[in-house]
Amino acid sequence: MVAVRLSKWVMVALAVVGMASAADAKLFGLFGSQRPRPRPVTQAVQPQAQPVNYRWSLGAAPKAYQDMVAELGTRGLKPGQFVWASAIPTEGDTRVVLDLKLQMAYVYRGDRVIGATTISSAKRGMVTPLGNWKILEKQKMYRSRKYDNAPMPFMQRIDEYGIAFHGGNNPGYPASHGCVRMPLKFAEKLYGLTRIGSEVIIEG
Repeated sequence: MVAVRLSKWVMVALAVVGMASAADAKLFGLFGSQRPRPRPVTQAVQPQAQPVNYRWSLGAAPKAYQDMVAELGTRGLKPGQFVWASAIPTEGDTRVVLDLKLQMAYVYRGDRVIGATTISSAKRGMVTPLGNWKILEKQKMYRSRKYDNAPMPFMQRIDEYGIAFHGGNNPGYPASHGCVRMPLKFAEKLYGLTRIGSEVIIEG
């Protein structure tokens, strides 16, 4: 009976000693694996703003609008209105950004927006093509071969099917057969700033 009680006390003592030894070992770092591993540091991913309700956009059109507000000091134009910067840089390539959603065109020289205007693109049932284009042909006075010999002053063609931007009526909504109409005076000045191969981006 005494032996049984003694053995129980011995087992309890050994257990206490074992627990203390393990705790001491962990405290003094005798077992390297006992230290908690550092957690990996993760960085929060910032969401990127995307153009709203655009069928296709790489962000050039929304950015052009912001640049117009910052550089040209206007938030919107009435049909037929346009604005140019007071001074146009002499260096840098000219680039045209067309926004079919807002019916606006923006002109860049290098990285700076220098002009903006309202436009009129393709009406329902017709197409003004989205995408990245280059000016393929320029003519100060041109007439349509498809639509009743219609005048297309300061015409700048961007594809093989005859789509171009040129001076024309701007009613405040899409009304063309596919070309992009601009106010005549704006189209005239733009004609003098571009060259064959100038970049044209159409989003919407």
